[in-house]
Amino acid sequence: MTDPGLTAALQAIRQAARRSSVARRLDADAEQALLQTIVEATVTLFEAEASSIALFERNPDRLEFRVAAGAQGAGAIGLSVPPSRGIVGFVYSTGQPLALSDVMSDPRFDRATAERTGYVPRSIAAVPLIDQEQTVGVLQVLDKHTSPTFSLRDMELLAVFARQAAAAIRAARVQRDTTQLLRTVLTRIGDDVGDEEVEAVVSAAAAELDRDEDAPFWQLVDRVARLRELSDREQRLVADILEVVANHAARGRRFV
Repeated sequence: MTDPGLTAALQAIRQAARRSSVARRLDADAEQALLQTIVEATVTLFEAEASSIALFERNPDRLEFRVAAGAQGAGAIGLSVPPSRGIVGFVYSTGQPLALSDVMSDPRFDRATAERTGYVPRSIAAVPLIDQEQTVGVLQVLDKHTSPTFSLRDMELLAVFARQAAAAIRAARVQRDTTQLLRTVLTRIGDDVGDEEVEAVVSAAAAELDRDEDAPFWQLVDRVARLRELSDREQRLVADILEVVANHAARGRRFV
């Protein structure tokens, strides 16, 4: 008779390995490329001077600008700020979106960091990147060409972009943390499980599930499931974003 505890543990291992097989397809380079596409599409949609994504990193705790786009965006890449400084720090710390039409009049604005990027904006819209109620970063847009302010619809669209960025970040971090997760599950089976046995089981499970790596079945299931849960209004917002991304991609192909 099979031990129920062992059966449950093996099922947990298989589920974790399957999850990892999906996340593995979003490796570090793919995550960076996807986040770059998001900021580029954001600049196009808002006709803005710049857009950037800052992610929270530890040791030391900081917000690090990983990607940026737009005529005034390049100077932000690689900069780090404390997670409580400036507009980006406020949005990260509170988990609340923020739009300012005159940044100079707001005491939260960090002019010194803006000057380090080579561009001091007039207006900013920023939204948190939230994964399972935890803020992992901030997406911000600087200076629309068509308006001195950001509207409520602008903030709604920006929030949809932020959800896509958070999903990409989560997938990459699942992959990074899976080995530790599998080790924990195996350890709970019994203290007599050695490191070599752990490696053998993890490798075998992942290899078995990765045989269909050319068929993005689980990615498709995940995306369709998320779309089915959206309201009609959210689906219209997603459709608007997809149209912008498609047009951006089409323009890029014409110049290749």
